[in-house]
Amino acid sequence: MTHIRTSNALLKAGFIEEDKLEAITAVTKKFSVSLTPQIIEAIHSGSPEDRRVMQKQFVPSIEELNESSSELSDPIGDKPHEAVRGVVHRYPDRCLLMPIEACPVYCRFCFRRENVGKKKQALTEEELRQAFCYIREHPEIWEVILSGGDPLILKPKTVGEILAELENIPHVDVIRIHTRVPIVDSLRITKEMVQALKISKAVYVIVHVNHPSEFSEPVKQACASLVDAGIPMLSQTVLLKDINDTPEVMGALMRTLVKNRIKPYYLHQGDLAKGTSHFRTSIKKGQALMKALRGHYSGLCQPTYMLDIPGGHGKIPIEPSRTYDTVQDYQGNLHEYPDS
Repeated sequence: MTHIRTSNALLKAGFIEEDKLEAITAVTKKFSVSLTPQIIEAIHSGSPEDRRVMQKQFVPSIEELNESSSELSDPIGDKPHEAVRGVVHRYPDRCLLMPIEACPVYCRFCFRRENVGKKKQALTEEELRQAFCYIREHPEIWEVILSGGDPLILKPKTVGEILAELENIPHVDVIRIHTRVPIVDSLRITKEMVQALKISKAVYVIVHVNHPSEFSEPVKQACASLVDAGIPMLSQTVLLKDINDTPEVMGALMRTLVKNRIKPYYLHQGDLAKGTSHFRTSIKKGQALMKALRGHYSGLCQPTYMLDIPGGHGKIPIEPSRTYDTVQDYQGNLHEYPDS
């Protein structure tokens, strides 16, 4: 079984109907598509509900051609804070380092969906050098967050080389890795990859997972290999309409994470990425969900519900009882927010 990367391959696999091929082709020309063999197998072999959930996350739909006036090409504002190519320095004490703009799968709600999967996917050797130089020259950077794309799509040797460079920067004490790989392409978490992540400085793996059905046996084994090696794991989840927006599903996901020694970290309000309105819930719906989790599920199972303010103004926690027509960033500035 091979990756699916085209609308014709989606048709052949039975994931779309022939009368929708033209429209889906239009979607895939604008937004990248990729399904790993692991995800293809999960869709084919799961229960009807599990297939629906997985297909909605990873198989393009005609709804992606619908764009609202509030949706943005760069919804969280990476570009205004891009210091050099591949480095986004939004907060004083931490920065993103994005060595590659490719992923094993392309989530249909991705906030970087207009950039990932394009031709120039990886930083060149010179661009990486400039990125490391920038980090060295900014002693306020205490934490580096490897993101992208998905950094763990790189070969273990390359991941090890990047971490070795960061390990040798005195003021960088913490390295965080944001990834979907353990969930969607578990075989990439090899002994070599685990070894590459074991350096003298603190390395945290933040895994993106949205539904309990994503925890197949290979996923559990991949996560266990990281935790058993002493690498702490946390999770980030996107609140998705008709996928995980009930207390029962979200609670089951959080319990599944904790059972697999992964601490729930962030629950993200859906970003205003183009063509993703069919995935977004209202903030009020998310607040009700968080209230329903409190008390009924262990404190270990409580993620922090977060809103990324459009325009690059940073994340804020969403409180349970207030409205969010206007939001205040971490610097005290006010911004209007078009809640669903």
